[in-house]
Order: sequence, then structure tokens, then C-alpha cells
Amino acid sequence: MKITAHISFWGSIVFAVLCIAYAGFGFSSIDASMSDALREDARGYAWFWMFLGGIGIAMAIVSWMMLRGKFGALDE
Repeated sequence: MKITAHISFWGSIVFAVLCIAYAGFGFSSIDASMSDALREDARGYAWFWMFLGGIGIAMAIVSWMMLRGKFGALDE
């Protein structure tokens, strides 16, 4: 199966937005009345989703560069 650079770009954008939004939800749901261990676990979980959003952004940048011909000509 062949994935085009356009599909990869838009898929990466959607993936990044969803991951970063979920990380924001995770950060906003941390309560001050939680125990320290539970708060650190929730923060780590939210940072993991932020990391995945960063991977999505990196893949979108690579796909965008492929579309612009920075890595050679497209085979069409």
C-alpha cells in the first residue's frame, strides 16, 4: 500500500492536534487535592501525549518538505 505525501501530511496534522488536545485535557484535569504520586503519574501521562503530538508535528513537517520537493522530485 502506498501512502501519498498529501495523506501523510493531513493525517499527521490530525494526529498531532488530537494528541496535543488530549495532553491539554490531561494537564487541566490534574487536581491539587491529589496525592503527590498520583499527580506525578497524571503529569507523566499528559507529557507522553504531548510527546506523541510532537512526533505528529515532526511527521507533518517531513511530509510538507516532501511535498515542496526538498527531498527530491515526487514520483507521479
